[in-house]
Amino acid sequence: MSIRNLRTLVAIKKYGSFQAAAKALYLSQPAVSQQIKSLEEMWDKEIFDRSKRSPQMTSVGKALATEAEATIKAYDNIVSSALLGDSFKGKLILGAVPTTLTGLMPMAVHLLKQRYQNLRVVIYPASSTRLMTQIDRGLIDAGIIGKPDLLPNGLNCLDIAAEPMQLLAPPNTQSDDPMYLLRALPFIRFDRDALFGQMVEKWLQKNNIQVNESMELDGLEAISSMVFANLGVSIVPESCVRSVNPLPIQRLSLGANAPMRQLGLAYNNDHPKLDVIKEVHLTLLDAVKRGELKP
Repeated sequence: MSIRNLRTLVAIKKYGSFQAAAKALYLSQPAVSQQIKSLEEMWDKEIFDRSKRSPQMTSVGKALATEAEATIKAYDNIVSSALLGDSFKGKLILGAVPTTLTGLMPMAVHLLKQRYQNLRVVIYPASSTRLMTQIDRGLIDAGIIGKPDLLPNGLNCLDIAAEPMQLLAPPNTQSDDPMYLLRALPFIRFDRDALFGQMVEKWLQKNNIQVNESMELDGLEAISSMVFANLGVSIVPESCVRSVNPLPIQRLSLGANAPMRQLGLAYNNDHPKLDVIKEVHLTLLDAVKRGELKP
């Protein structure tokens, strides 16, 4: 019996159909069907009722899927113990929103490598929404995200730092009034597909600020470079860990009432590497306390 086949059975139960499970597991639908057929032949039980247009899980299938979940969890715990042990060996896939890749993330990984030399950290950059999906599917172990108002079922999120909005303006800008600059200069928008970009849009609307949008970007370095080139102003999060040699541009506060992005470390509640994830969280807090990326 393959643990892979059991994961497929659990995925069908979780996502509701062969097609949805195939998408979540990055498999073809025929491959999913073949894995279920193998389980049915091995157990000599009908797991799905195929008399209907869309196969429905039988009561026996539901019971087997529940047992399969317990088996998978036990298997993952065995593998985790064998790989990690007391010295935290093995691979950890850690996701991160792009804005943390020049400050917080390199500082934290540097500290982790100092403390746990046998822990190999793989970085997976993506938006918060994408990271939560990948965590839910078990494709990455944890991720640094902009914490949303509501988390998907089964996910937890440990707070790391609150990052207030700030206005980036060209070096030689004469005014230090952010409201005036937003209305007077071209606006370089933070990607609206990102949670922070949506937060910026809501803030602009709430304050009745009409901007002259010139471009929309999703990378902090790219936005900063455009501002440095005197191409406009932008609203970005104030990084909780400063990067090395930041560009000499103006960084203006939007006031005490400006919204803050809450960074957090998201993970599955039943993840087999919880001890490692909690240590990663403590390391992230340490990086924030230090406040600056140093060589």
